[in-house]
Amino acid sequence: MNYLNTEDPYRLFQSAVNSEIFVDKSMLISEISKVIGTNSRYVCITRPRRFGKSMNAQMLGAFYTNGVDCSLLFENLKIAQVKDSQRHRNRYNVVFADMSRLPDVCNGYQDYISAVIEGLREDLQEAYPQLRGKKYSSVSQMFRDSQESFVFIFDEWDSVFGKDFMTDADRNAYLTFLKNLLKDQPYVGLAYMTGVLPIAKYSSGSELNMFDEFHFMNDTVYDVYFGFSEEEVRGLCEKNPVTLTFDDLKEWYDGYFLCDGGSLFNPRSVVKALSRGTCLNYWTETGPMNEIADCIEHNTAAVREDIVKMVAGIPVEVELEGYSASELQLNTRDEILSAMVVFGFLSYHDGYLRIPNRELMEKYQKILARDSMGEVKEIVDSSKEMLTATLAADQGKVAEILERVHDREIPFLQYNDENALSCVITLCYLYARKDYYIEREAKSGKGYCDYLFLPKKGGKPAIILELKVNDTCAAAIDQIKEKNYIAKAKERARDILLVGISYDQTKKRHDCVIEELFSS
Repeated sequence: MNYLNTEDPYRLFQSAVNSEIFVDKSMLISEISKVIGTNSRYVCITRPRRFGKSMNAQMLGAFYTNGVDCSLLFENLKIAQVKDSQRHRNRYNVVFADMSRLPDVCNGYQDYISAVIEGLREDLQEAYPQLRGKKYSSVSQMFRDSQESFVFIFDEWDSVFGKDFMTDADRNAYLTFLKNLLKDQPYVGLAYMTGVLPIAKYSSGSELNMFDEFHFMNDTVYDVYFGFSEEEVRGLCEKNPVTLTFDDLKEWYDGYFLCDGGSLFNPRSVVKALSRGTCLNYWTETGPMNEIADCIEHNTAAVREDIVKMVAGIPVEVELEGYSASELQLNTRDEILSAMVVFGFLSYHDGYLRIPNRELMEKYQKILARDSMGEVKEIVDSSKEMLTATLAADQGKVAEILERVHDREIPFLQYNDENALSCVITLCYLYARKDYYIEREAKSGKGYCDYLFLPKKGGKPAIILELKVNDTCAAAIDQIKEKNYIAKAKERARDILLVGISYDQTKKRHDCVIEELFSS
């Protein structure tokens, strides 16, 4: 068998369950079982890469597939306690297909889809002898003639859309194939598909409008089953004692949201970090960051300001209704930002966009240095000069650089609101992020300092930076001392630089005072 009632999903899910790090998401089975055989039996789950889509698809296949006894595999999982769900266990004819797999020889869409269709034909003829010897113009006719009901599980249904050989005509043909196979067919007990982008991304018509789509911006039903909750990550930390703390994982990989506002962590990165004992850029090294660049470079001007603000730690207020572009090209700001949420590059909750965590923040910092960012890139290119001047306590040079940046004709850097100065500081010190962890509004001592620069390695001083508008640099330095902002810096560095930066709106002038605190 190629796709029908195979042991493939069982074996794949068994490997996941037997892994050293495993999070039980089996209650998804209870939710999906509710829609089998109903008008809601068409479900499409959209999530970023490596957010648990494939493992959950394999889990569903393992649980539902007829002729595969999965009782021992699930006996210690949560779903085993749900008696009503047990009536669905291994009771269905399951067509399970990883749609990202290509035939050994694949020179175009016809090779791809012919392999899929031929595999389905072979399976049906083997399982139902009465179908042999008959001529069928479509595989859907064979399914109907079997007089059986089927559960279809198509993982990564949209993967073929990204192949170089695909033309617009091929994409339309693929959508038509899925429509003919699944839409309003009496043999479909459940059609469960996963993908990276919503169906509406590709379908401008009604080919697959029978599906309910669930993605980061609208999922109030299945959201807890994709990604790790705060409770699940704490549990993993307890079971896998390593040098990492929960706070480490939260800083690096949290930042997404459940529908109720709860925390959601990037699952791949958490697993990799716990396995290797260190926090690094695991998810962003699997390829999606090129897609960030693709998203923004179609219309850089529309989203440049948004990106700079978010890198500065300022949430961007925006109303996003979903990602429904009918073409592969992204043109408008809303399309670009919505796509970035769907991809997992940004988080969106209560009307605000944010860069989720440190893993992604480090990548966005590199994006600001791309040629497509125009004048922003020129500022970033000079940020090494800013750090050098600060470390040398060259107060005049720091003020001069700020003046140069502010004099540029970039509207959102003209101090039209209280966040503009923070954007300028972020760009001017971007190079510093190579050697420093930079926290905005960092909790330290008796309050929150505007910027805290903590050295990644020993030998460099920590930097505490306080901003003032229409006040003095001396007042900024006094605030650092009075509120003991140096408390957190002392934990990471022997030497500390106190930096007070002020802007006089009347004189339109920047000033800077730098005071050096040396350990005895």
